[in-house]
Amino acid sequence: MNPKTSTPEPDMERVKELLQRSFEEVSKRIVGQRDMLEGMMTGLLTEGHVLLEGVPGLAKTLAVKSLAEVVDAGFKRIQFTPDLLPADLIGTMIYRQQTGDFVPRKGPIFTNIILADEINRSPAKVQSALLEAMEERQVTLGTETYPLEEPFLVLATQNPIEHEGTYPLPEAQLDRFILKLYVPYPTFTEEKDILKRVGVKNAIPVRKVLDKEGIETLKSVVREIHVDPRIEEYIVSLVRASRERDREKADFVRFIEYGGSPRASIYLLRCAKVKALLDGRAFVIPEDVKALAPAVLRHRIILTYEAEAEDLSTDQIISEILKTVDVP
Repeated sequence: MNPKTSTPEPDMERVKELLQRSFEEVSKRIVGQRDMLEGMMTGLLTEGHVLLEGVPGLAKTLAVKSLAEVVDAGFKRIQFTPDLLPADLIGTMIYRQQTGDFVPRKGPIFTNIILADEINRSPAKVQSALLEAMEERQVTLGTETYPLEEPFLVLATQNPIEHEGTYPLPEAQLDRFILKLYVPYPTFTEEKDILKRVGVKNAIPVRKVLDKEGIETLKSVVREIHVDPRIEEYIVSLVRASRERDREKADFVRFIEYGGSPRASIYLLRCAKVKALLDGRAFVIPEDVKALAPAVLRHRIILTYEAEAEDLSTDQIISEILKTVDVP
C-alpha cells in the first residue's frame, strides 16, 4: 500500500539523527535487545508507559537507567517491596507546627522518568497509587491536585519466574501500560560481546542526546505520520477480533474471556506511528501494526480456563487473530 503523495515529512533528517544518536549511546551499555530499546523509546514518544518482563540479569534496569541518562530529564528509581506504602511513592501532607498548616511533601513520582523496579513485589494499594499518575498525569495529596511535569514515563520491570512474595498486577493497572515487552536471553554472539564490553569494566559513560525540546520535536513528527484509512480499519478489526464471539471460522474465540478495549486500538495506532518513524518512514504500513500487535494486546487479552488447560499463551492467540483478519 502506498502513502498519499501529500504526506508531509517534517524534519525527518533531524529526527533520524536524534534517534540514531540516542540508540547509539544506549547501545554502549546494552548489547542487542533492540526491541526493548525501541519499545522504551515508543513509550517516551507516545506518552505511554512500558512494562518489561524478563528473568533477572537481562539488563532491564540498566537499560532504563541508560535511557534516562541519554535523555536530559529527571530520573528516579523506586524499588518496590512488600512493605512499601503509597506515601513512599506519591508523598504525603506534613503538618508544619510553626504555621499550623499542612504542606505537601512530594514523593519520588514527581520526576520525568520513573523506574518501577520489580513492580509486582508491592501489594495492590501501592500499585493503585500509580493509577492516577499514569493515566491522568497528576497526583492528589489531601485536597490538592498537583500536575506531573512532562515528559512523564513509567518504565516498570517484573520477574516472571519468582512468585513467592509477589502480587500480580490487576487488569486495571496492566491496561495503563501501552506496551508489555518480553525481554529474551541474548544470542551466543551477543553474550560474548557482553563479556568483552562489561566483563572487566563496571561503568561505561553515555552522553545526553535528547533534551525536552528534542523530545517535543520527535513527538510532533510522530503526530504528523500519515495513517491511511485502511490501516485504521485494520487496527480496529484486529482489536475487535479479540472480543467478537461470533466470528466465523475463528476457533480462537473460545479461548478468550475478555478482549482488548478501544484503548488498545488507540495505543496500537500510536505505536505503529512510532514504528514507522523508527524505520525512517513518514507513513504507516500493515507490517508496523503486525509488529506491535503482540506487545500492545498481550496484557489486555484475558484467556479462558480452557486456554490455560490447553497451555495456550496470549501470544499464540494473537498470532491466530493476525492470521484471521485480512491485511489491507
